Amino acid sequence: MRIQTLFTAAKLLSLAVIIFSGLLYVARGHTETLECMWEGEHSTGGVALALYSGLFAYGGWNYLNFVTEELKDPYTNLPRAIWIALPLVTLVYVLVNVSYLAVLTPSQVLASSAVAVSFASRVLGPLKYSIPVFVALSTFGSLNGILFTSGRLFLAGAREGHLPPCLSFIHVTKRTPIPALLVTATLSLMLLGADIFSLINCLSFVLWLSIGAAVGALLWLRRTRPDLPRPIRVHTAVPVVFILGCVYLVVVPMITEPYSTGMGVLLTLSGFPVYAFGVGWKNKPKWINTIHEVSTYSIQRVLMVVAPEQQLHEPLLSQPST
Repeated sequence: MRIQTLFTAAKLLSLAVIIFSGLLYVARGHTETLECMWEGEHSTGGVALALYSGLFAYGGWNYLNFVTEELKDPYTNLPRAIWIALPLVTLVYVLVNVSYLAVLTPSQVLASSAVAVSFASRVLGPLKYSIPVFVALSTFGSLNGILFTSGRLFLAGAREGHLPPCLSFIHVTKRTPIPALLVTATLSLMLLGADIFSLINCLSFVLWLSIGAAVGALLWLRRTRPDLPRPIRVHTAVPVVFILGCVYLVVVPMITEPYSTGMGVLLTLSGFPVYAFGVGWKNKPKWINTIHEVSTYSIQRVLMVVAPEQQLHEPLLSQPST
């Protein structure tokens, strides 16, 4: 988390430099590109796909929910973090885009592979060489945060019996889910060859389908189980509007971008045979159970991990049955 704090500070510093230099550029009377910032074609499907990339940039609001077990006083700090971070990030990102569009035309923004670098080469003079460094630091910080939080998804799934139990194991001293983090990193490396925008469109379709279904389930529970304790509760209109937004983000890209969304559907459906084999098939042959136990024991020995609920007085590593 100290690494995350350091790289987040570097990101905010670079964004502050871009905002200040962009506003200074506008103050000097350079407003010609701002006057044409809305030029170009717009469509319902294009807006949905643009939201995929935009919401990917704002995606940090969602990741904090994955680590509520590790938050101090989550009932207070989680809402506080959301209410502070979302307006702050919104203000910063809007000002950054205004700075970009004050210097670059929409066509130049679309043609650039790194907008911040193109902006710096036009405005910052000798300081332009620092922006690629800050972009790299920002990317590393985002990656660190995503791996830190996404690994907890595998841990939670394994703890509920939906994934191999070893993915819920934590290090005996560091108390970090090393197997889950390694799986997350491996899957991330396997996707490196894909085009970034196709990857965002594909995975965003699955993401917003899953989030919409989860929020819908919470609404259903609010109606069918009103007696359940709810330490954090919002007005019903908020999740309803949110679900309508999710429907738009799922349905419209299926029509306008069938390839990327189709790959997302196939990616989701690929989990069904794995789930059927690993979870649905209860009476597996003994040799499969033996292989599973031996491999789990080997992972424990190599990574020095144990089940989270394992008590200190129990052996750290249990021998597999034969």
